[in-house]
Amino acid sequence: MEIKNVRNFCIISHIDHGKSTLADRFLEITQTVSKEKMHPQFLDMMDLEREKGITIKMQPVRMVWRRDNAEFILNLIDTPGHVDFSYEVSRGMSAVEGAILLVDATKGIQAQTLANLELAQKEGLVIIPAVNKIDLPQAQIEETQSEIAKILNIQKEDVFRISAKKGINVENLLLEVIKKIPPPKGSLKLPFKALIFDSKYDPYLGVIAYVRVFDGKVKKDEFVYIVQQNLAIKVKEVGWFLPQLKKTDVLEAGEIGYIALGVKDPSKIRIGQTIVQTEFKEQIKPLPGYKEPKPVVFASIFPEKTTNWLNLKEALERLKLNDSALFFEPETRSMLGKGFRCGFLGVLHAEITVERLKREFGLELIVTSPSVVYKILTKDNREILVYSPKDWPHYSQIQKIYERFAEVKIIVPQKFLSNVLVLIQNKNPIFKTLGERVVLELEMPLREVIIGFYDKLKSVSEGYASMDYRLLDWREADLVKLEFLIGGRVEESLSKIVPRDLAQKEAQKMVELLKENIPPQQFSLPIQARVEGRIIARRDIKARKKDVLAPLYGGDYTRKLKLLERQKRGKKRLKERGQVSIPDEVFWKIIKMSG
Repeated sequence: MEIKNVRNFCIISHIDHGKSTLADRFLEITQTVSKEKMHPQFLDMMDLEREKGITIKMQPVRMVWRRDNAEFILNLIDTPGHVDFSYEVSRGMSAVEGAILLVDATKGIQAQTLANLELAQKEGLVIIPAVNKIDLPQAQIEETQSEIAKILNIQKEDVFRISAKKGINVENLLLEVIKKIPPPKGSLKLPFKALIFDSKYDPYLGVIAYVRVFDGKVKKDEFVYIVQQNLAIKVKEVGWFLPQLKKTDVLEAGEIGYIALGVKDPSKIRIGQTIVQTEFKEQIKPLPGYKEPKPVVFASIFPEKTTNWLNLKEALERLKLNDSALFFEPETRSMLGKGFRCGFLGVLHAEITVERLKREFGLELIVTSPSVVYKILTKDNREILVYSPKDWPHYSQIQKIYERFAEVKIIVPQKFLSNVLVLIQNKNPIFKTLGERVVLELEMPLREVIIGFYDKLKSVSEGYASMDYRLLDWREADLVKLEFLIGGRVEESLSKIVPRDLAQKEAQKMVELLKENIPPQQFSLPIQARVEGRIIARRDIKARKKDVLAPLYGGDYTRKLKLLERQKRGKKRLKERGQVSIPDEVFWKIIKMSG
């Protein structure tokens, strides 16, 4: 294999613009996957991805394409589009030389399109722009081409028109990849050096590192050295992604593949580390790696059975292997026992992680409400960071409260602008135009951005608006802890931090939501909201009725009274000792709707 015939590239775009469908066509054109085995979203390996219709994990695949009497190796990395998984995109970009920028002709350029484009330009990637879904009657092809051309400072004719679904012009786009994207730099004569851009755990092979080889080559049974860990390891297996793992004899400079390291402790291998040839470990400088992502949403996760704590710890360590944006540390609570405080890049990231823990590791979990981090200055002048409402100090101990702000960029079609302005009222946005769309730039509290704002934005714009954000500084705020009592017991997982002037409104909304979504019990159930010791809202769920007299066909009236009295006593006992558990699907529904 000659390096000059290798092309490494990724597909970047906003969510639901057709990345996975375009990848499917590439697999068909190059005959990487037979027609019998082909199915939609082939590179979305998790059931969760297909159910939600989004890419969650980056997925590499090696395609061999014989064209014009030459054989080309095309290494594609399919990347996610949702803002919560932008770290996946940035890691994929560091392993390639070029990117296809894909834009939906019915929606035009959106916020995450611009964010991903910015990442690609920082990495110095060659950009090949393409307008997708040109076969749809509502497609605005000319306008979208003009927008892309303006942003990239190129001619409109240089923007490809394709339909990934129908395969229109897709083969010409793949030819453009070979023509425009340069072959990887590197030399087979230099000592082996590779970057770990992803990884996963296999019960037989241990940690499997997904690597981009920059120099040299590596074979099975050779010793390699993890620079950042000072760890020498014997290679158990090397191979490619077809997209399933396929063993090969050697991985060479310019290639993307995997190395099975045989390491059983997942904490020893980290994404972004450099693997080198052991004999030259002192001479080879490590590759730059990745900037560690900072979690912005925090939630605590506990096993339903306290005996499963070690299983949860092992599961989180294995997830961390291929999701380095996940943060976790041990935590203990009197009511829930031992668990972990976890950090995520957004609410969707949190929801997906919890779902993966349940599906992939068979764990039953208790999850607290997602929250952002706050900074508090106490009366004795101590500065503390609060990651969860449960750690919120008593109001009598608080001197000042600070919260993180974010710079938000929203792109919205002009006809939905008035709806979006109602949503962001009093935020003083800066207006810019982008063809038929308006770009709004504004600053708002991170808690508002993270919890529910994205869903509301999609709702008021019928799905056409998009957003991206970046973190700013800390600013003083007047916030309070809003607690919810269900059946007289504080449901700590629902506690939230809200502005003081909105506490009453938020309390009323939440108790209504809880009343509508919590299933009726055998006894009447009061739902209350409390701020600084005062109950500020209440609703009651009526008891579920059961006709205990139904089996009776006559008899003495005192017999009926005895049954009714026994039922009454039973309900009283249930109410005294009964604990109401909120089903997980109801919990996430309430979190999203209350944002």
